[in-house]
Amino acid sequence: MSDCCHVSVPRPGDDELCPVSRMKGKPVELLTVKALLTEPALQRINNAAHRFCPDPSCDVVYFDAEGASYVESELRVPVWQKEPFGNRTVCYCFGVSEASIREEIRTTGRSEATERVRAHIAAGRCACEVRNPRGACCLSDVAAAVRRVEADLRASTEVAR
Repeated sequence: MSDCCHVSVPRPGDDELCPVSRMKGKPVELLTVKALLTEPALQRINNAAHRFCPDPSCDVVYFDAEGASYVESELRVPVWQKEPFGNRTVCYCFGVSEASIREEIRTTGRSEATERVRAHIAAGRCACEVRNPRGACCLSDVAAAVRRVEADLRASTEVAR
C-alpha cells in the first residue's frame, strides 16, 4: 500500500503535551488565560481547554488542543517558572518575590512570607486562580522559594568565608 494517503492520527494524550517542549502541560482555567493575555493575543483565543507549560527552557506558556499557543511576550506579567532565579515574583496576589524574601531574611534573619500568604488565603483574599499564570494556589511555590533563597544565601555565605 502506498504511503501517500497515510494520515497521522494523534495519539491519546498528545493534546496534553506542549507543542514545543513536549512536556506534559498542567490544565489551567480559560479565565486565567484570558486575564493574563495581552490584547493582541486575547483576540486569537478560542474556547478550547488550555494547558500551562512549566518547562523553564520553553517560551510557550499556554497551549490548547487545537494547536494555539501563547508565549511569554504575550502575557501581561512575567511567568516566574520561565524567569531566571533571583528576583522572580512568586506570589502574584501579594507581591512576594525572591528579592523580597532575600531582603526579609537579611533584615530579620528569616522569612515569614509563607505564613503571611497562608494568612491571606485563610482570610479569603487570594485570587491565584486568576492572577497566577499557573492558575493555582502559590503557597507551595512561596514555601519552595523561601527554601531556594535560604540555600542560595547559605551558599554565598560559605563562598565568602
